[in-house]
Amino acid sequence: MILSMGIVVLVAGVIYLFIPHDDSAPDIKRVDYRVELLTARRAASYPVAAPEGLPSSWKATSVRFQGDNFDAWHLGFHAPDGQYVGVEQSAQKPAVFIDETTQGAERTNVTQKIDGRTWTRYKGGRYDALVLQGTKGSTTVVTGTASFEQLTRMAGALRTK
Repeated sequence: MILSMGIVVLVAGVIYLFIPHDDSAPDIKRVDYRVELLTARRAASYPVAAPEGLPSSWKATSVRFQGDNFDAWHLGFHAPDGQYVGVEQSAQKPAVFIDETTQGAERTNVTQKIDGRTWTRYKGGRYDALVLQGTKGSTTVVTGTASFEQLTRMAGALRTK
């Protein structure tokens, strides 16, 4: 029995050494969100925001518009520093929407002006966020694992049409 166990361990070791395995991070695929953005802008009850002028190092990785769920708009990005940044908008009640999209982040007393609009900072265990309330029937949240500097950059790039 010990001899059999030794042979099994030896074979497993040989397989491990000679079978290639890749420990590097997976390549994150870029998504094209133009069609969803046009659809959302036609269907939503508020002006839908999307970034303009960001360098190509910002990769859009996810997009979703749910007209049956308070016109919820989501656009996810992989920031140049490898962190996640999400743009979320909705006509849902702000308190509920903010809690869901920030994963329970807490409002701080810190506000900042970005392109003439006052955003409020939220600090959380998993996500931090910048929140803009009361813009034509919607709440906009820029959230993610990125720094406030990156979140501010995204918020500054947002445009509505």
